Amino acid sequence: MDEVTENILTLFRKVSSIPRCSGNEEKIAMWLKQWALNHGFSVKFDSVNNIVIGVPGSKGCEYLPPIIIQGHVDMVCEKTQSSDHDFSRDPIIPVADGEWLRAQGTTLGADNGIAIAIALALAEDKSLKHPPLELLFTVDEETGLTGANALTPDFITGEILLNVDSEDEGIFTVGCAGGLNTNISIPLDFSPIPENMVSFNLVVDGLAGGHSGVDIHEGRANANKLIAGALNAIADSMEIRIAEISGGSAHNAIPRYAQAVVVVPADKQDELVKLMSDYESKMRSEYLGIESGISINIDKFSSFDLQNGVTDTETTTRLIGLLQELPNGVVSMSADVEGLVETSSNLATINIEDGELVIVLSQRSSFDSGLTILTSSIEAVAKKYGASYEHNSGYPAWQPDMSSPLLKRCREIYSSVFAEEAKVEIIHAGLECAVIGSKYESMDMISFGPTIKNPHSPDECLHIPSTWKIWDFMIVLLESFTEKEEKKKGGRARKRKGRSRK
Repeated sequence: MDEVTENILTLFRKVSSIPRCSGNEEKIAMWLKQWALNHGFSVKFDSVNNIVIGVPGSKGCEYLPPIIIQGHVDMVCEKTQSSDHDFSRDPIIPVADGEWLRAQGTTLGADNGIAIAIALALAEDKSLKHPPLELLFTVDEETGLTGANALTPDFITGEILLNVDSEDEGIFTVGCAGGLNTNISIPLDFSPIPENMVSFNLVVDGLAGGHSGVDIHEGRANANKLIAGALNAIADSMEIRIAEISGGSAHNAIPRYAQAVVVVPADKQDELVKLMSDYESKMRSEYLGIESGISINIDKFSSFDLQNGVTDTETTTRLIGLLQELPNGVVSMSADVEGLVETSSNLATINIEDGELVIVLSQRSSFDSGLTILTSSIEAVAKKYGASYEHNSGYPAWQPDMSSPLLKRCREIYSSVFAEEAKVEIIHAGLECAVIGSKYESMDMISFGPTIKNPHSPDECLHIPSTWKIWDFMIVLLESFTEKEEKKKGGRARKRKGRSRK
């Protein structure tokens, strides 16, 4: 491993050691401020703690227009059921596994910590030729693009933006879906546990989970949908009441785990065990080749001390019906771009809070019309079951500009560095470029990044060699913006060739 690679990974480990779940970004912001001051760079914050670090251009390039390198400081905090990691205080310790970097039982946070590390490494390397840089790091990307939405016209000055938040090296992203979250709440009526009924824990576990935009096309199982189906199967066979139910942890993660505390007649226990065994077998067959670890277990029978009682008959029926009918998964595919999901819904989280069932859904679409139609159908289901709903402000789609000068430059440079063509894609996930482009209409933008597998899940991993390639590409790309200045001085640009690494 060469010095450059080691420096990037060292910086990534430093970033990973700082807790930075969405909404808890103060420590990473202060660390970045201190890093900037230690290196003599300018630094400023806005009202929500977005940070921009000003890096002077290299010698002779100080007065060129600045290039923005952009990423977000927060991460999705997911962990396995067996992990005791406390995201509010515990560092994440990346572990090398061959060519991959992983965490232990948690998300790695390469989405988007690796962007921070690469940007800082570029700024630290005095041997590179580049224009002035604006390192723009936004907050709260993962829960609602809060940071990007708060940007003001005077916060950055550049008109070329390199977003390092895509997850497949060799692909340039030039467009993305827009999105919207819907919060649904339905009041629950509770009553004492009927006599001769027994309580048990129903647990759905072992699912792959993943990113609700990047991975939604794979048809992965949603734990909230599976537990709704299990409850419905039980209700078709016997009396059932619900004391507790929860599942999922983030609006943009496909739920991997869900559980419910349920009561059924005591004389139905054997029937229940067989029913859930059959349901598990059915789900394993339905998701064969997609999910390898589906587990649907009755954790234990006991006489839980259920002080708040259980849902009455009518409430139980409404709760199950609502969860069953809410849309989840791919709604439509693009007619113009092969393999691109156009519209989707993720039944993201369910919880009982203050006597109400609270549900969060995340909708995405490439077009406003698709988002409107899907959201209207969700509203209709909510109304049918007597639930209330509200939507967040959402974020727009990023419509591709295939004539972008930046895209043309990036494709030419990638080809010259690696002797192969990069792919150009539109993705179903959301990117801050959509919001930034709506605020800075003259901005020319592109998104790329090293390969990250299974983001938003504890299986997240970063491909180390692809990080090297992003570095090699970016140093030549940045230098290309100085070539006119070099020619004026009779200089010569760096030869466009990626460095080989062992």
